[in-house]
Amino acid sequence: MASELKVRPAAIADVEIILSFIEKKSEFDRNMGAFSGKIATSAEKIRQTIFGTMPFAQVLFAEIGQPIGFALYYYRYSSFKGLPSIWLDDLYVDEKFRSKQAGAALMNYLAQIAKNNSCTHLAWTADVYNTRTISFYHRLGAEIVKQKGNICFFQWIP
Repeated sequence: MASELKVRPAAIADVEIILSFIEKKSEFDRNMGAFSGKIATSAEKIRQTIFGTMPFAQVLFAEIGQPIGFALYYYRYSSFKGLPSIWLDDLYVDEKFRSKQAGAALMNYLAQIAKNNSCTHLAWTADVYNTRTISFYHRLGAEIVKQKGNICFFQWIP
């Protein structure tokens, strides 16, 4: 399975696929009790904000013939350090492909992007009740740097 696994950046033709992954991620979070709202994005908003003249985020896909997972991230900048970092906003892998290296492939690809761009670290949050995900992040070498309520703040220096 891992030999067929590929990671690639999203293209404008992938807008509907990005939207479908955002919907799946929101449903996953809703089922876990970490999200109770309704998503307000659309294909057009994604087209404008991710693929417009000033992209505000970037997306990676893990694929085995078709997209099976995605990571949505953006850069932050520290004026004190004079260097960027990456904020991972969403990471989601379809349920039947979990524990098959897709999440690790996305994270490792993102770590390489961070290294190539002199980023100080990657950061993100996870719900404290999502123990499977927290274990996954710990296996990567990420650390919880702060916890606020049910939210764990992770940092990874690849």
